[in-house]
Amino acid sequence: MTAELPARSRIVADRLTEAGITGQIVMLPDAAATAAAAAAALEIEVGAIANSLVFISDGEPLLVMTSGAHRVDTVALAKRLGRASIDRASAAQVREATGQAIGGVAPTGHPTQLTTIVDEDLAQHAEIWAAGGTPHTLFPLTFDELVALTAGTVAIVA
Repeated sequence: MTAELPARSRIVADRLTEAGITGQIVMLPDAAATAAAAAAALEIEVGAIANSLVFISDGEPLLVMTSGAHRVDTVALAKRLGRASIDRASAAQVREATGQAIGGVAPTGHPTQLTTIVDEDLAQHAEIWAAGGTPHTLFPLTFDELVALTAGTVAIVA
């Protein structure tokens, strides 16, 4: 099955296997580049979608895994993290940091490990879904698996 996935998703699938995560990447017929589109395609609550958002903070990429049910409050998050600022990354910066396009950024499979913040609200869901490296691919995992996979710091992000 992995051989049928796009190249970026095969990288993600390999990282999931290495991490012992058993959830399989699924291919959607239509792109699901937003949390609402992904939730509709999977017929789940939008809050169970783990959005992978890339920001630039203090000169380096910062990955924030947030619930699809809300937006990141960058000012408040910067204050909580003791950072000067957190600014949305451009499409080029996202691709450079992750090797993936906006709308399909996975929590793993990047050229280097990214500093990652995981939205504590995702813990409310027994199963969450994250992008699998392209806007057409998603995979399920638990909150604890997401935190371990990303070596993330759990925080309030909204």
